[in-house]
Amino acid sequence: MSVQSSMKTTLICVLALSSMIGGILVPFLPIGPVNLTLITQGTFTAIMATSVGLLIHQCGLISFGHATFFGLGAYIAALLLKNTTLHFTLIVALAIGLPTLFGFLMALVVVRQTGVAFSMLTLAVAQVFHEVILKWRNLAGGDDGMSVQLPKTLLGFDSLIFQTASTMFSISWCLLTAILLGLYLFNQSRWGRLVFAIRDNEERVRFLGHDTLLLRAFVFSLSSAIGALGGVLFLLYNAYVSPELLHWTYSGFALVMAIVGGAEFVLGPALGALVFLFTKDAMGDITEHWQAIMGVTLIVITVWRPAGLAGIAETQFKKFKWGRRDVQ
Repeated sequence: MSVQSSMKTTLICVLALSSMIGGILVPFLPIGPVNLTLITQGTFTAIMATSVGLLIHQCGLISFGHATFFGLGAYIAALLLKNTTLHFTLIVALAIGLPTLFGFLMALVVVRQTGVAFSMLTLAVAQVFHEVILKWRNLAGGDDGMSVQLPKTLLGFDSLIFQTASTMFSISWCLLTAILLGLYLFNQSRWGRLVFAIRDNEERVRFLGHDTLLLRAFVFSLSSAIGALGGVLFLLYNAYVSPELLHWTYSGFALVMAIVGGAEFVLGPALGALVFLFTKDAMGDITEHWQAIMGVTLIVITVWRPAGLAGIAETQFKKFKWGRRDVQ
């Protein structure tokens, strides 16, 4: 690693730590309980969008079924909390580990395909799980969803910290920041660069002797784990799950967020999720046709700035940087 690259990585780590500290301090700002609740819910969605963006950024694959892992994480945690006496740590491990394992096994089949074929396969799997949860009322309450009563204490803390916006935002924000930092470091690693090479020219990488299938499956399972974590956090905060979490439209919203934010950047999908949710909330107060406005916005960004909001921010930063050099 060059000195310049090492300095950049150190700077990114410092910024991530600063972001975590900022996330802990946000609840003390006078932003109001409604806005705090909105951004808390937004962090769960940002984690989901990040899992979708990871596939686009690393593998060039568009998934219409990533709500499967978000929903499975939430439902597995809910069922275990409701029907077992397992330790909370084990419940969280299973709620994230089982969808991750399923994602890896599923990837061994679906990542052999690309383009529309891959998207349709992920969509089909997602709808299978959605229909199972929707129809199996004895298991998870069907379309009525399922409420969960959390234990009085979790990990030695009062469970209310997971259902209070001020504390849950700090927890989920720190986890989101840690995920983004981890993905950045992975991208800079040998394996991350190898995955990029597979995305750009899989045949050449295979010719060099690398097993491209397992690497692509690993990235898919990693994105599955991130999505499942978002689902677990959603359950802990809301103490409620419904089949809508598994529906393909939720995957579609996450995909839109990733595109708006800029899937070419690690930070882009999370940025797009937060901007999308705040814009949706603001437009919803003005007109009932907010979806049409968001649709036009998506078209404009896709055509005018395919790199998304993160790409726009990068362009402006470069202009500012070169402008200062010109002045000097």
